[in-house]
Amino acid sequence: MPRPVPRPAPPVEGLVDRVRGAPPRLGRTRLVCVDGPAGSGKTTLAGRLADALGPGAAVLHMDDVYAGWTLTGAFARLAAGVLRPLAAGTPGAYHRYDWHAGAFGTVPTPVPVPDVLVVEGCGSCPRAADPWTALRIWVEAPADVRLARGLTRDGAALAGHWRRWQLLEAAHFAAEGTRARADVVVDGTARTGR
Repeated sequence: MPRPVPRPAPPVEGLVDRVRGAPPRLGRTRLVCVDGPAGSGKTTLAGRLADALGPGAAVLHMDDVYAGWTLTGAFARLAAGVLRPLAAGTPGAYHRYDWHAGAFGTVPTPVPVPDVLVVEGCGSCPRAADPWTALRIWVEAPADVRLARGLTRDGAALAGHWRRWQLLEAAHFAAEGTRARADVVVDGTARTGR
């Protein structure tokens, strides 16, 4: 199967039309997964998309369900606490990871049943999400750009974590075939204009 060719970021309206045109597969919710390597521009794209979709859209960040610098168990926590309840038409909840304390919080974060749930972050779109997903978006950027963005945001002291994370996410994406399964491939260095 040929790999999708990255294109400049489509106008957000084009993505909105695709989301609204897709049938809900997560109960009455349309699930949009914005996946790709750390620092590629997923959070920015997800925020712009949710803003353009309006008040019926919610964003959930995978950073909140990681147990620190690991992908292990993150999607399982998301599925158990949020996706399965939404599929049943009921609100979900999850415990947000506190990166400073190095532990999950004790107070659950509620997730009401939205029209659209945009889940963004590395590992947001494994094969296990496919039955629920209305649109899979892959965002990419060159490794040096991604690392520079990450270190600008998080600080040079976390360079070792970032380099280990890049290896971890690459192995995960290869095992899941994440990029090849994407419905849309976006160049994270291009503007995602309205």
